[in-house]
Amino acid sequence: MNTYKIAVIVGSLRKDSFNRKLANAIIKLAPPEFSFKQVQIGDLPLYNQDDDENQAEPVKRLKAEIKDADGLLFVTPEYNRSIPGVLKNAIDHASRPYGQSVWPGKPAGVLGASIGVIGTAMAQQHLRNVLAYLDVPTLGQPEAFIQAKEGLFDEAGNIGANSKGFLQGWMDRYVAWVKKHVG
Repeated sequence: MNTYKIAVIVGSLRKDSFNRKLANAIIKLAPPEFSFKQVQIGDLPLYNQDDDENQAEPVKRLKAEIKDADGLLFVTPEYNRSIPGVLKNAIDHASRPYGQSVWPGKPAGVLGASIGVIGTAMAQQHLRNVLAYLDVPTLGQPEAFIQAKEGLFDEAGNIGANSKGFLQGWMDRYVAWVKKHVG
């Protein structure tokens, strides 16, 4: 049986982030041949092209973790109708210097939670545009615009009963997507 290593990139640095909770909960819905590792992005310096030839250690670590992964799982909030700056910074670092991007060909899933009724729809669309440019095949359906409200998580931090069916379906499609692209 193949094993699949997935890099999880959470676009929020907040300790009690809905999206970090969502990332921790949804990975429990994956089959046992999938392993997940959250990639640290909060310690990255701001991207500066002048540093391309002498990248900081946190940048080298990020690039190594992405390169080592079979697939990607982005779980992001929405800030001002787009992706958080910390997430864009991480994406930029791992795509540089030009010609040395670690993103191409890594199958990805994108989801996110917000207290708003449209979830993170705009952030996800912006992220999909960036990932398309970086040649990251991204799962298109089902989309997961999740409203963070009472019952999304149970007392143990798992996906709550009302959302479990939908998110299990999302995870099943994501698993098939990764397997299709990793082969």
